[in-house]
Amino acid sequence: MKYLLLIHSNPVTWGHPSFLNTERGKALPKQARAALSAQLEKLLGELQESGELISAVPLDPPAKTRVVRVREGVRATTDGPYTETKEQLAGVFLIDVAGPGRAEDIAATIPEAEFCAVEVRPVSVFD
Repeated sequence: MKYLLLIHSNPVTWGHPSFLNTERGKALPKQARAALSAQLEKLLGELQESGELISAVPLDPPAKTRVVRVREGVRATTDGPYTETKEQLAGVFLIDVAGPGRAEDIAATIPEAEFCAVEVRPVSVFD
């Protein structure tokens, strides 16, 4: 089953990896910050090795977002994120795993889960 792991972060403290740019992340001792970075690298390596990782990409800050809408044939493009929230989409992992439990296990291992949020969303399959 394919899942999209949506990593959310605060646009005020934007940067990658996002957990290092949160107030809590910045306050961590250097050794703890390095351990979290190593945890992320290890996870990515393990997922690549197991064949579960399809893709993992960080996203630019919400301020670089463009929103496109077409209403009655007229296109309108606006700057900035679609919604005004405290957390915005910071990056995604696309994984292919045995089931929802494994997807949640992976999400819990991503350091951002401790600092922000990681959403686990199944990918729809159409016939």
